[in-house]
Amino acid sequence: MIGMGYRTIKTAIGAGLAIWIASLFDLEFGSFAAIIVIMCIEKTKKKTLHSIQKKFFASLLSLILGSICFELLGYHPIVLTLFILLFVPCLVKLRIQEGFVTSIVVILHIYTVERANLENLLNELYIIFIGIGIAILVNSIMPSFKKEIEKYKTEIENKFSVILYQFSTFLKDSKQKWNGKELVEVENILNQAKNITIQDVENHLLRKKNKDYHYLEMREDQLEILKRMVDILSIVSSSELDVKQRGMLANIFQYISQHVDSGDTTIALKLLEEYEESIRETELPTSREEFEVRANLFYLNFEIKNYLIIKKNIYKRSKL
Repeated sequence: MIGMGYRTIKTAIGAGLAIWIASLFDLEFGSFAAIIVIMCIEKTKKKTLHSIQKKFFASLLSLILGSICFELLGYHPIVLTLFILLFVPCLVKLRIQEGFVTSIVVILHIYTVERANLENLLNELYIIFIGIGIAILVNSIMPSFKKEIEKYKTEIENKFSVILYQFSTFLKDSKQKWNGKELVEVENILNQAKNITIQDVENHLLRKKNKDYHYLEMREDQLEILKRMVDILSIVSSSELDVKQRGMLANIFQYISQHVDSGDTTIALKLLEEYEESIRETELPTSREEFEVRANLFYLNFEIKNYLIIKKNIYKRSKL
């Protein structure tokens, strides 16, 4: 059914449950408990708790200050106006202005019955506690994002594999053409994956970040390296000069493209070490063009090594 999301179902159940409990205690304005539930339910557990905290303290403050104002100055519209004018700056100062609506509704109940006695104040507190309690209860049940995150990770690794393979073909054949669309696509996938992962983190109250979040940060850092390499690859591939190290580096890129999903970078780093050794053993360039090609190849070697080291460090940390 259109619009029938997980959050909608929880809100509907929570609202009905809140009204039912309020009616069991025969509370006046008991339906307001459902409104509190609706206003407190957020996308994640952390956001829900933050919302509840602000609404609770704002409502408590309005009950105290509003009751004092009305009892001293009378239950008149002008007093209500003055109260709101004074109350809003207090909420802003305390940074709980998100609780404005619930706090005003609470004090309007007192304004309606025109008596701020213990019974009426307790009635409002009971309503608030029921609404908050139900909101916490229904929002404690959250869907797992694990499958969705794993799907994103697979898509990211596939894109990285294509990008690195294209780098390899560029070095082997300067006539190859590639529009680089995978770089844009993988960046969009990374952003989507991070949004989902942040929700997953915020559904675990004692967790600031998780392994998936660190994984995505790693891929973002690696993507920045791949972007920097594109222009240099274009320069190298535009040269028809046959340089031994060019083919060697192309083969290394191809190997890395086939092992994007692996956490073991030992072989790839060893291949790069052998590549660096071959550079040291090769005679110095005999022309400016050869010098520029070999210099750019050395830069590509430096960047892909950083790419692998970032991966090595993140996998090493995940095992601690």
